[in-house]
Parts: sequence; structure tokens; C-alpha cells
Amino acid sequence: SIVNPRSCLCPVLLCLCFLERGYEASHHGQAKIISRSHNATHNHNQTKDGETEIHHRPKRGWIWNQFFVLEEHIGPDAQYVGKLHSNSDKGDGSVRYILSGEGAGSIFIINEVTGDIHATKSLDREKKSHYVLHAQAINLNTNKPLEPESEFIIKVQDINDNAPKFPEGPFVTSVPEMSEVGTSVFQVTATDADDPTYGNSARVVYSILHGQPYFSVDPKSGIIRTALADMDREAREHYSVVIQAKDMAGQVGGLSGSTTVNITLTDVNDNPPKFPQKNYQVFVPESAQVGKPVGKMKASDEDIGINAEIKYSILNPEGAGMFSISTDKDTREGVITLRKPLNYEKKKHYSLHIAAENTHLDPHLTYLGSFKDDATLKITVGDVDEPPIFSMDYYIMEVYENTRVGTEVGAVTARDPDSKNSPVRYFIEQREDKAVYFDIESISGVIRTTQLLDREDTPWHNITVMATEEDNPSLQSHVPVTVQVLDVNDNPPMINTEDEIIICESTRAGQVIQTITAVDKDDFANGKGFSFSFPGGIPANPNFTIKDNEAVYVHPKSVVACRNIIFIWGLFLAYIDIHNQLI
Repeated sequence: SIVNPRSCLCPVLLCLCFLERGYEASHHGQAKIISRSHNATHNHNQTKDGETEIHHRPKRGWIWNQFFVLEEHIGPDAQYVGKLHSNSDKGDGSVRYILSGEGAGSIFIINEVTGDIHATKSLDREKKSHYVLHAQAINLNTNKPLEPESEFIIKVQDINDNAPKFPEGPFVTSVPEMSEVGTSVFQVTATDADDPTYGNSARVVYSILHGQPYFSVDPKSGIIRTALADMDREAREHYSVVIQAKDMAGQVGGLSGSTTVNITLTDVNDNPPKFPQKNYQVFVPESAQVGKPVGKMKASDEDIGINAEIKYSILNPEGAGMFSISTDKDTREGVITLRKPLNYEKKKHYSLHIAAENTHLDPHLTYLGSFKDDATLKITVGDVDEPPIFSMDYYIMEVYENTRVGTEVGAVTARDPDSKNSPVRYFIEQREDKAVYFDIESISGVIRTTQLLDREDTPWHNITVMATEEDNPSLQSHVPVTVQVLDVNDNPPMINTEDEIIICESTRAGQVIQTITAVDKDDFANGKGFSFSFPGGIPANPNFTIKDNEAVYVHPKSVVACRNIIFIWGLFLAYIDIHNQLI
């Protein structure tokens, strides 16, 4: 500051006397003397707190401590803050003190004669922590400043008027069941609007009000941890933990706030599947279809999600050969399915050893034992009245054509597969659009002809034979029967040529004028060769001759060629005789 040579102003620092909570000893003892005069002479002494205390000899310039005012002051009188004073002030009223800056005149007022400063309003440090003001001393006689205007600060002194608060909440979190003691679950953080640099007003410690002995909280960090070993979700899943944050380092009289942390134990695979009972029974009719379910079993698992997924298996080979088991994803049941047909007459009972085991195991929990259980399923095969069974899947029979009506063609055989062995009756299924050529004896199953058969007309006949039980005609079985009609030589050869042969008169002797062919409807065995000759009993024409070239049989109803049959000078009728006689 600039020293006025005309006067020596040594503002006297007056100690602020705070009557509440020992502020005088705790704060004014910390105030430092700040000199704004560059010409001041200083003697330095080290205080016990390591701070340097400055002693001033009277020099011109403003000298004062930092001012403090207690927040939330309640009382009828204005709160005393401090005093401005000049050693040039002899108390004769010649010095006027002026205050300007933040809150001057509205919050802070000054006695212009004595320099005493008062706060007229209750202040809130959390809204405004300090005020910057300016001080000036004026000589009323000369109306000139005794010292240049100087700046100083009034700090609002904190009191513990704010409780810790949790900015959010309640909180929701989770931790796996069976977690070790001390497993970190969640961290809560409370804020305190009081001054963290002063006292313990903003020093928060955490404690647990509700949730013991299951959980604990670190008093400094607010980290919630498990406090009880082997907490079981299946026994209790949800916990409501109340955490308190208290300022003043948790001392009596401190303010507090609380929040709730809702903790859920998540599932781990700590429970094996269990069959409610060890023995099961199921009845399965022998008519059950292969590939269709015949029964169900279910093992219970107290876990949830993938930890409760179960795989079923059949342990014994006999059971696994006849049945299979799979898991229904929706119901988690073991569905037993038939792999092969059942036969009551051959085997009436099956015993299945079935195992159920978890598919997702936790390697950390293997010490709990085997995650597998087994049970026995006894299957009783039920007898079903089954239809007759034919001795063959199909029949092929033979019969010669033109045999007399009633000729036996063959026989079919069927039996009742059931233990009662009911008699079987046979029938031929008739079709309205087809002629009936066969009949069957209902008791013996012998098939006979009902009409003459012509191989050249129908060489094969397909019929269907039905068998029923005498005691239960509704049970029917069917089998295809094919009847082949065998050939007999019942058809003569037929000339296959034009009615007339035209030759020229100039035709030379020995010249071939026509090749004759013949056909036979019978089978190869009965018409394999032809011989050609002029018919007996008819006078031969000397102008023509015929040469027999031994025709070769190709196929029934096909043309058989006889080559180089020579006709010479004339027309004739040829009679064909065959090697075999007609039947």
C-alpha cells in the first residue's frame, strides 16, 4: 500500500470474540496478520503450528486479520464481525470509516465512527462461503483518505447444519448365493454440504441399521460386503439393507441420513436334481407306436435357469435298446419314447434305470457332492387284441388256363397273435367293376377258381385276401395274392399274309414270289416252331412249290417269319401244320 506521509495509520486488529462453540480459540488463533505496507518492519517468530507470526511496528498502512462470521446466526441482535481502526483516530470523531463491496449496507453494516462491523442477516455458507469488501478511512476535516482503499474478505464460518444425503436410492443390486464372506456387493456414497475443510461437519461414516448379520458396510468407503457364509437363495432370496451415513465422524450429535439397498441373491448351481421317488410304474399297450411317447418322469431342481437344466439317460442296455428318453425343454420332464415294437406275448415287463443330471456344473461347488440322481421305471406291457397275422407278406400262386371251375389255386394262412388264439376266417375283397374269378374257403383259406381262365386274355390276376378273428370280426388283416395263369396249347397258328398274290407272266421259274409268316397266341413252350406245307386232300398246282425254312418263334402274339417259301406260276391256298398237336 502507499504510505501517506502526513499520517501514520496503524489499524488495530481486534480479536473477534465468538461466544459459540469456542470459535475464538479455534479460529482467531489461526488468523494471520496481513500487511499491505511495503515499508513495514517485520520480526518473525515460528508458532507451534509451523506458521509464521508477523509482529508489526506502527507503520502507515492497513493491517487486519481475516474476518469470520458464523452462519445460521439466530438472535435478536446483529452479529458482531470485527472492527476497523486507525491509530490516527483519537476518538474525536475526525475519522470516518466507509465499507463497500459484496453485502455492504445490506448484510454488513459499519459504524462510521467506531469502525465496528456487524452482520444484520443470517447467512448460509452452503449458498455463499465468503464476501469480498473494501474499507476506507476518511479524514473528515480534509475529506481525504487517510489510506488508500483496501480489499478484505469476510468468510462465513461453517456450522454442522446439513445432514449427509444419498443422491439416489433406494438401490437395487445382487450378489451370487454361496459367496464367500467379504464379497463386495455394492458401494454407497453420501454427500454432506458442510465445509469439508473445517472440523468434522462433513466427515461422514457409514453404518448398517438393518441387514445384519447377513451384510456389513465399511465405515469409510461405504462398500457393502457379505458377512455370512453360505447364504442360500433357495432359503431366502431377497434382503433389504438400510445404510446410515452420519457426519461429525459418527459422534453423538452428528446429523445422519439413510438409504435402502435391496439385495437379491442370484442363483448358482448348488442343488442337484432329485427324483421325488425312487420307483415309478407305467402301463404301455403293446399296440403303442414306435417313435411315440409312452411315459414321462421328472426330477426336481431347486435352482433356476440354466442351473436347473437336466439331462436324462437310460443306464441299462436292455431298457436303452427298447426305449429312449429326452428332455422336454419347457417342462424339464424326461419323455420316454418307444424305439421298437412291443409284443405282449414275447415280453410283458421292462425295467428302466434312469439317471438325471445337471448340464451346467459349477467347478467351485463340486465339494457339495454329485449333481446326479437316479430312479427305476417299471414298464408293464398291456395285451391288446391284435388282428390276425399272415404267414407271408404276400403270396404268388399259379394255375393253368382252361382248368375246370373249382380248381384249387393255393392257400393262405393267418393266425391270431394273441394268447387266446382265436380262430381265423378268410375273405376275398370284391370289387364291383371286376369279374370274380376266385373264391376262398373261409376256414381253410384255400383259394379256388370260379370261372375258366384264359391266359391270352388275362395272364395275371391280383386279389386281396382279408383275415378276421372269429371272436372279433372288426380286427382285420389284409394280404396281396398274385395268381399267374399258365399257358396250354389252345390256339392254332394263323397265316399273316395278304389274301392275293399278284405275279407277272414273265416271272422266271424258281423265282421267290412271296414269303409267308404265321403267329401263335400261345406261350413259347407250346408254339416254338412251325412247319409249312400244302394242305393234304387238295390237288397241288404244279406251277408252284413251297419251301419250309423252319420258322423261329419270337414271342407270343408276334409274327414268326418263314423265309424263302417259293411260289412258282400260280395261286394256291397254303395249309400250315404245326409240330405240336392242339390240346
